[in-house]
Amino acid sequence: MIKVIEVKELVKKYGPLAAVDNVSFYVLKGEVFGLLGENGAGKTTSLEIIEGLRKMNSGHVEILGHDIKRGINSIKNKIGVQLQASAYYEFLTLKEILELFGNFYGKSLDHEELLEMVGLKEKAKSYVTQLSGGQKQRFSIVASLINDPEIVFLDEPTTGLDPIARRNLWDIINKIRKQGKTIIITTHYMEEAEFLCDRIAIMDRGKIIAIGKTKELIEKAQNPFKINFIIRNLKNSDLARLEKLGELIADLGGKKNNYEIHLKTQKCVNKILAIIHELNPESVLVKSATLEDVFVELTGKTIKE
Repeated sequence: MIKVIEVKELVKKYGPLAAVDNVSFYVLKGEVFGLLGENGAGKTTSLEIIEGLRKMNSGHVEILGHDIKRGINSIKNKIGVQLQASAYYEFLTLKEILELFGNFYGKSLDHEELLEMVGLKEKAKSYVTQLSGGQKQRFSIVASLINDPEIVFLDEPTTGLDPIARRNLWDIINKIRKQGKTIIITTHYMEEAEFLCDRIAIMDRGKIIAIGKTKELIEKAQNPFKINFIIRNLKNSDLARLEKLGELIADLGGKKNNYEIHLKTQKCVNKILAIIHELNPESVLVKSATLEDVFVELTGKTIKE
């Protein structure tokens, strides 16, 4: 396994505030690595330092074996960057923008093939201002690929998109991955990180509080199992039986008679299911823990907070 990005003890301060506080991680060739956290966690600042767009106070970053303090210019042709907010020339078409960007590098991919990959080939002669939000995000990813980079940086690429547009963008990111490229992505969408990323670093207040393979992080949850069930007129004695085996949440989502219980072991799951079926439930759904559960356990807050 080849490390294409290595970050050691990265620090970025704004006065007394440490926006990035002693952050260390590495990214392997060909993987999708995610920086996950709420807004203000330090994800974008970390990414912009790695990309060479922002200076660090201290630390060490290597990309493809080059120290970015001394050799950022030597790797610019090998990386592609999609920023959180991108501005393009209003009076150039998509085709013309890609051709212009391509001239900045020693090599460039065919703009028609790139636009076709993201479903924008018919928009080649359109202006960015004529695109929908989802189309603009797709084009911003295309613009980051024009130089055929080895590493692609995506900074919250699906923020503000509706669920269908977000899923479409996930498909595009998977296409890029299948081309053998390494992707580092920031997001505050738990489902997105769980779906796309091989490994994840969870950030909170400038620090990495957990890092590892996505599946392994979920398996380490304090309560890796949960059961959602609906039972009307549940007696206090039955509630007590359930609460002995796990963490019970009543009126889930503000809905009366809707319960969820979080459990530590498969043995507890089996016992709870036996009890629930005795009580003639209207519905029962057994689920595994998610990244959101892990995040709540580690930070004590939801991503919305």
